Amino acid sequence: MENLYHIENKLSDLEEKVLLSGNYDSYPAVVTIHPGAGGTESQDWAEMLFRMYTRWMDKRKFSYIINDYQAGEEAGIKNVTFTVKGKNAYGLLKSEKGIHRLVRISPFDSSKRRHTSFTLVDVIPLLNKDIDIKINKEDLKIETFKSSSAGGQHVNVTDSAVRITHMPTNTVIQCQNERSQILNRQTAIQILKSKLFELEQRKNIEKINKVRGEKKEIGWGNQIRSYVLQPYQLIKDHRTGIEIGDVQSVLDGDIDKLIRGFLEKKVSKG
Repeated sequence: MENLYHIENKLSDLEEKVLLSGNYDSYPAVVTIHPGAGGTESQDWAEMLFRMYTRWMDKRKFSYIINDYQAGEEAGIKNVTFTVKGKNAYGLLKSEKGIHRLVRISPFDSSKRRHTSFTLVDVIPLLNKDIDIKINKEDLKIETFKSSSAGGQHVNVTDSAVRITHMPTNTVIQCQNERSQILNRQTAIQILKSKLFELEQRKNIEKINKVRGEKKEIGWGNQIRSYVLQPYQLIKDHRTGIEIGDVQSVLDGDIDKLIRGFLEKKVSKG
């Protein structure tokens, strides 16, 4: 029995190596969750997704650091960025990159009407500090502000939080989890370099697709996954066709089936 268990583990490890053999799959991941239009409703959906990922990370025993957290005025979050470390963190979480759609009866609507909300999840690999990405200082706008916890309370009285804007690409990175402005700046620069590298990679892919004649619109209508809570309960991944009726278990972090389905389809496509 022990030998059978050992063989199963070996096969699982080999299968994972095949599925997660990309150049950056073993790297930490930087995840940003940003609600779409819709105010409190979309901000609440963004917080639900954040909870889903934290539950998943806890189950995987992954560690994560919240780099930036902006709470909504009434409920939910306006934006959250966090760095995830663990075995093949980026390789697994890259499956979550895209637009997530929620359909439910809104708890914020006194008329109990059904609402559709969208939230964008962005995932990039956190590249090594010595990555060769050149950034001109004159292209950066650096601002400081007071750090705050997820509850909106000031954690110190100094302006230790940092916001860096890369003006040519309009890329904004905020970091406030470190104790000092210097450390926050260093972390923000590292994330910015990773983001700029990912933007360059995306440009190259778009050029290739243009030559091939492939065209893909980027917009809120192109969700990767739908989470329907009413009038029925169903989660469907539009890339793989995988459907799950137990919505609550997924929202509680059981997303491995969805992740694996995406990875298997990606490998089968070559």
